[in-house]
Amino acid sequence: MERDLGIVRGMTPAAYIDAHEYDLTTLLRGLVSIPTVNPPGENYDAITARLVKELAAAGLKSRRLAVPAGLLKKTLPVEQHGFPRWNVLGFRKARGAKKTIHFNAHYDVVPVSGNWAQGDAFSGAVVKGWQHGRGTADMKGSIASLLMALRALRASGVEPLMNVEVSFTADEETDSALGAGWVVEHAPISPDYAVVMEGGEGNRVCCGHNGVVWLEVTVHGRAAHGSQPHKGVNAFEKMAALVRELDVHKEELAGRTFTTPEGKTMRPTLNVGGVFAQGPGGKINTVPALASFSIDRRVVAVETVVEAERELRAFLAAAAKRIPDCRISVAKVSDNHPCYHAPEHPFFAAMAATVTRVRKKAAVFNVSTGFNDMHFFAHHLKIPTLGYGPGGEDCHAVDERASVKELVRSAKIYAELLTTFAG
Repeated sequence: MERDLGIVRGMTPAAYIDAHEYDLTTLLRGLVSIPTVNPPGENYDAITARLVKELAAAGLKSRRLAVPAGLLKKTLPVEQHGFPRWNVLGFRKARGAKKTIHFNAHYDVVPVSGNWAQGDAFSGAVVKGWQHGRGTADMKGSIASLLMALRALRASGVEPLMNVEVSFTADEETDSALGAGWVVEHAPISPDYAVVMEGGEGNRVCCGHNGVVWLEVTVHGRAAHGSQPHKGVNAFEKMAALVRELDVHKEELAGRTFTTPEGKTMRPTLNVGGVFAQGPGGKINTVPALASFSIDRRVVAVETVVEAERELRAFLAAAAKRIPDCRISVAKVSDNHPCYHAPEHPFFAAMAATVTRVRKKAAVFNVSTGFNDMHFFAHHLKIPTLGYGPGGEDCHAVDERASVKELVRSAKIYAELLTTFAG
């Protein structure tokens, strides 16, 4: 096999990817071994420095952009001010290309708990066709697959048909304000199309996702001695009654439907109490003066976060009035907008055709129940945006893992899209 300046003559990008499966898993192992846990935002310096080098090795001009310290302090809670934020950008100009495609993935991961089968949640170990570790599925596996696709194009000497932009961004596991949100507002990018590398996997191509509204509800009572509960107002009991009232709102939401292009029926959901707490001074022999709980309201594609929040706040206020001595305050934690575009643009057809060819199974279009960063590109930049990546199992849970076969297939799909669609 002739080799010239690193170019492997006669080898297709897909063949190169097949031949370098070990390099792909090694690359992912290196990324997983850097614990970019958010919150608080650990090791962002190390991971972004590594990603800049990986993009350069794959033939892109690359750099990282620091989020201004003033904005960081304005946006993040004080305990995170010592954790800087960076976003990584890469660019490759293709000969004669008129259009630019942007690939996006986040590099932060959620915290770790529990006992992992491989012992170390950041090992990246490959066992029986699965690569294990926090971030393998969500979503450093996507980063590794894209980097391998870009390596394959460079090594095989195959020119992409579009200019290639890449962003690896911070803070998606919180609210993306200093990650993809900052990039679309402030970074020097100008894409015509975008692929956010999650939301769709297997033969499913993502054309939208749910949004979310996160609220914290605090119930205010009055402390008293545990032997004389009648002298106090038990915030915990009032909270329990309020939570029971929310069952009515859950039933109302269950009656609303949205049908996806693949024929799946989606409904808004309400998850209560992912975070709950008592106030200061809580003790077994006191009447609790404060109790708080969280609400995760998933917003389907045909709703808006503004209306969902307004409706939920109104329901909480009315429910509290129905409960004697129930006084509440409601604080906004965060939100993330839903996203949906009917997959009618040729860009969607091109990705579906690519997925079908590589996987030898007809592609379908899905809408993700979770939120991701698609809406920043679709709504803020108003460009055709889809989601696709290798995915995996047990995201955000113990023993998170990605299929090595899916990592390889996703790399092939990215490479083929770049060599078959010119915009």
